[in-house]
Amino acid sequence: MYAATIVLLGQAFMSYSASRGESTPVPGPLQNLPTEFGSWKLKQIGVVDDETRGVLRADDLMSRDYVSGNTQANLFIAYFKTQRAGAAPHSPRNCLPGSGWEPVADESGRIDVPVGAQSIHINKYVVANGDNESVVLYWYQSQGRVIADEFAAKFFLIEDSIRRHRSDTALVRVVVPVTLNNSTLASQQATGFVQAFYPVVDSWLPH
Repeated sequence: MYAATIVLLGQAFMSYSASRGESTPVPGPLQNLPTEFGSWKLKQIGVVDDETRGVLRADDLMSRDYVSGNTQANLFIAYFKTQRAGAAPHSPRNCLPGSGWEPVADESGRIDVPVGAQSIHINKYVVANGDNESVVLYWYQSQGRVIADEFAAKFFLIEDSIRRHRSDTALVRVVVPVTLNNSTLASQQATGFVQAFYPVVDSWLPH
């Protein structure tokens, strides 16, 4: 029933929005995001190959590795100016297994962030590929709103398209490798990265 409701609402959204224009503010290029924030510094810029770009169909992409002391974190952002033509974020729940990473633990939780004394609801994965493990945190950033649940993201998409004439969104993903078989430590490091970076992404993407 939940899925059927999503489909019907989606059809209504497509029918309604086909005749309406969108008024999306233009964000700065993701490549201009700061190379330092808090104790984190840019280590290297990742390369997103043409095949991946073709699959994602995002309007802007960024992949970077940051370091703080001996800790490394990969930051990936895919920004979509509109979802009208079928382009939309690909959930890591589907992409990670396809690239050889299998979930070991899957949960969601809240992280306190230094923006308006709030906390954000995010998804958390511990994934494994052979002997390698990583902690993955991700969420959808839509018009100043942080969304963890994919179904909730669809409902907000319909509401925003009708009320605000906008369908822009971004997928934000943070990956921290597990070292010394200590996934708890990696989770703490990933959380620290999000707390340092969130004010940057919140001010960068359109509200």
